[in-house]
Amino acid sequence: MSPNVKKRLGRPSDQAKREAIVEAAAQSFMNVGFAATSIEQVAADAGVSKVTIYNHFGDKRALFVAAVERECQKMRGYFTIDVMPAGSIRDRLTTIGKAMFAFLSRPEMIQFERRIAAETESEPAVGFAFLEAGPWRMKEDFSAFLQHAAECGELNVDDTYLAAEQFVSMCKGMGDLEHRFGSQVSKEDSEKRIAGAVDVFLAAYAAEPAQHA
Repeated sequence: MSPNVKKRLGRPSDQAKREAIVEAAAQSFMNVGFAATSIEQVAADAGVSKVTIYNHFGDKRALFVAAVERECQKMRGYFTIDVMPAGSIRDRLTTIGKAMFAFLSRPEMIQFERRIAAETESEPAVGFAFLEAGPWRMKEDFSAFLQHAAECGELNVDDTYLAAEQFVSMCKGMGDLEHRFGSQVSKEDSEKRIAGAVDVFLAAYAAEPAQHA
């Protein structure tokens, strides 16, 4: 067997190792936070050596970034043009709003963000890494979605970054704060808030209907 064939056969194994490492790291970072997560434990949980982790990621912070990206990728899929479900711009914004609120309201995500916020007080770089790998990247993707909708004539938006922030803020509303401080938020209240957010957003940014002669 030639060396090239051996190399090709080895790639799936390397990818599988990487995925196992990121999955184990994501669980650890969410459960115990950045400071308490050890490379040794992640290696044991992933069934690899510490050397393998360092070969793939270099250091703990890079592993953290990869873990955050993995979690946020679950949400960013809703902004991908190719997989966006068919329907009106109202339908698509409603789908995004519901998915976003459900994603951010998961108990493990709330716990994770609390831990990162606490650790940022002593190590600001951890907070920056989280923002860069998660919220800022999601904002970038959602802004691109809004830009695409504008180019298709569905929206009239000059500043898609500002519009993205406005939509997210309206969808989260007080419900996000209530979740984080232990209050139960009903499905009905969440859906009402998101429907209102879509109404306000489209009132501000929906493209003007074509004028008939």
